[in-house]
Amino acid sequence: MKISYKTYFNDRLKQVNFHGMVTFPLYVQVTFARKTIFFKSYYFELFAQERYFLKIPGTSIAEGPGILRVISMETEVIKFITEKHPDDFSLELFKKEYDYYSKDMCDELESGFIDYLYTFFYDEGQPALAETIKAGSKSTIAYDVVRDLKSVLNKVTYDKLIANSFDYAPPYLPVYGFMKEVKQWPVLCLTRREWELAETKKAFKAYIKSHYPEMGADKVIEQIDHYRP
Repeated sequence: MKISYKTYFNDRLKQVNFHGMVTFPLYVQVTFARKTIFFKSYYFELFAQERYFLKIPGTSIAEGPGILRVISMETEVIKFITEKHPDDFSLELFKKEYDYYSKDMCDELESGFIDYLYTFFYDEGQPALAETIKAGSKSTIAYDVVRDLKSVLNKVTYDKLIANSFDYAPPYLPVYGFMKEVKQWPVLCLTRREWELAETKKAFKAYIKSHYPEMGADKVIEQIDHYRP
């Protein structure tokens, strides 16, 4: 049976701000066996977040992934799933796999890492810093926060922060660091679909051996494969 799909702007809903552009939310429609499902575009919701904007200091300019790129990413994951199931496709299976393969690994791992930072600085006797990091997580990338902390914390505290994260936080730092080496702004994400490619894991192993040799590449990959937020 034929599978049809499209992305569209849902004009039945209120308009929203997307990188300074007022638009209706982007939705996905998939039709199969005379049945149709509709749902919000994951990538539209993801990249509409303030934290994915690039702000230019002293101006009101903020840039991020454009609508056309978001639509392209939706098309890529939809085609991937439909081609993956030529003989056993169903709308129920499609939605389940869409929710899995479309997810950004960096975004999935980050919330747990922010919880780790929050606890770490509370334990270090710096609750105001802990609260500031947690409150700012909606508009700031945690990886960038850790980068800045390296220049303001004493070496003992910073090294402890990184070392403890190997045991008490999801492997967000190596995943985001790897993503930044293989991706370019403004689409700074690593989807589950991309992660499960053999060439991605091969490149990731090389990255771990180079940047985090004490972690063990196979152990980190196993953690990521089994991680659920």
